[in-house]
Amino acid sequence: MKKNYSTLVNKKEITSIAIGGFDGMHIAHQKLFEKLDKNGAVVAIESGYTNITPKSFRQEYTNFPVYYYILENIRHLDGESFVKLLKEEFPNLKKIVVGFDFYFGKNRKYSAQNLLELFKGEVVIIDEICNNNVAIHSRYIREFIKEGNIKKANCFLGREYKIAGAQVKGQGLGKTDFVPTINLIVEDFILPNEGVYITKTILKDEEFNSITFLGHRVTTDGSYAIETHILNKNIEDFKGKVEIKFIDKLRENKKFNSFEELKNQINEDIAQAENYFNTNK
Repeated sequence: MKKNYSTLVNKKEITSIAIGGFDGMHIAHQKLFEKLDKNGAVVAIESGYTNITPKSFRQEYTNFPVYYYILENIRHLDGESFVKLLKEEFPNLKKIVVGFDFYFGKNRKYSAQNLLELFKGEVVIIDEICNNNVAIHSRYIREFIKEGNIKKANCFLGREYKIAGAQVKGQGLGKTDFVPTINLIVEDFILPNEGVYITKTILKDEEFNSITFLGHRVTTDGSYAIETHILNKNIEDFKGKVEIKFIDKLRENKKFNSFEELKNQINEDIAQAENYFNTNK
């Protein structure tokens, strides 16, 4: 578990920063963080597209404090003015770490190479990081998630993709006709495409093996739902925030001709998920 920086470190203490969008806080981003010194910090430029790892969750994936800057407020600056702002914000700044594809300033005119000329200190430029000859970029991870290619997304993230949401009331059919589920509503995160997934569900900081459905309930009321079933555990009395880590996709969403068919499929899904966890202890 990463440190909780509820109170940010005094900026005067910061001597090195990594700059980028950092949506995903993925493997390539972590390579930048590795180059920071012990008084380092992460400077996240908020573009409005951070939906792999929304702002309030990014601190979980680094031990360095994260400072946020809104792109609209700084995109008009020329190169010199941008570096001047950084020096004003972090008066003891000695090192800047960026990726090879970092651009800044008005009309993205300035590149990572320009920092070498503009910043009177150390500039570290991290080369492109690849996985099986495919560059690791947030845009690719977004597509993997949307396609339901969770294993590939996790491989690029370096961890299991996680969403979080608030518990809501479901149809009430799970407990009576199928299996009990926790229903939740999720905002800000990209959602995997419709289907059934092997997952881990976190309730009150405790992690449980689970199976999760996302999609339209085409066999019942047709509404969209996110439902997670905790394997071999009674969670009837739970109320609160729910977090779900995705491991792999079991199957696509499909319509069944009867409740009995749906129930049989749910039981088969659960058996597959249990088999996964039993063989991956």
